[in-house]
Amino acid sequence: MTDHESWSQTAYARNGDVEIAYDRFGQGGGTPLVLVMGLAMSRFWWRDGLCQAFADEGFDVVRYDQRDSGESTRFSQTARRGPWATLLGKDAVAYTFEDLVDDTAAVLDAVGWERAVVFGSSMGGGVAQRFALRHPQRTLAIVSNAGAPSDASGLALLRYVRFGLFAKLATTRFPEGRDGDIAASMAIIRGIASPANPVDEDEARALAERELGAGARDDDARNRQLGAKWHGPRLRDVVAPTLALHGEDDPIMRTSASRDVARVIPGARLTILPGVGHDLPPASWRTVAQQTRHLVAEPTPASGTATA
Repeated sequence: MTDHESWSQTAYARNGDVEIAYDRFGQGGGTPLVLVMGLAMSRFWWRDGLCQAFADEGFDVVRYDQRDSGESTRFSQTARRGPWATLLGKDAVAYTFEDLVDDTAAVLDAVGWERAVVFGSSMGGGVAQRFALRHPQRTLAIVSNAGAPSDASGLALLRYVRFGLFAKLATTRFPEGRDGDIAASMAIIRGIASPANPVDEDEARALAERELGAGARDDDARNRQLGAKWHGPRLRDVVAPTLALHGEDDPIMRTSASRDVARVIPGARLTILPGVGHDLPPASWRTVAQQTRHLVAEPTPASGTATA
């Protein structure tokens, strides 16, 4: 199937005045699985091949755009501050992290799911963790890929971050307009990959051209998401089966982030993926899909480390 044939038409869930864009892979049916992308990036960053691998494992796959990204509701500009100042600051924010988590619940409501596996990547991993805390009765299981522990904030969060790629991107100048937006997205797609599994340039460009709202350069949206504060329970209170994934070659987040997620959540599994960066390349798809299936197909053993 082509990309357009694989996915349903865009639909919208509502959380108060906020509209959340989502679509569904294939014909539906199977174990509900909702995918949450990272900071200010659209749902199109979820690759079709990975979603097909999930479908092959019996999952019914839905992906959505978080608020302030893709085709979902965008918010007005807040005070212009750098990302780290936003992360450490105490200024008024556009919305809370509870709002971000409740957007996930709104998608489940719109699809007609009572419960689902929530799979989040990067900041989406924090959404998955906090969904399990805020909506435990609606959580079949969670997967946190390259996500920091949800208890970490401010300076505690910064210890998990690798700054090399951020510094490189911050000092690179891209042209104004659509061509610059595409170039910035391409730089991110290439930068987050492991040298062991470099990106397919044609696929990367197709993604960069489809990315909506200049997510790669939307500093305002990124800062608003970074500024969203969490006021809920601690990570140790997660009771859902949990898988913490992390690429061994991740240039953005240290593997200690996922190691700490697995250490704190009772019974969580940890999988370190060799030759994988901050993305999920084709070489990882079968392993990721199978391990997600095992999470809901059998009891979760004591925390340990697996490689694939």
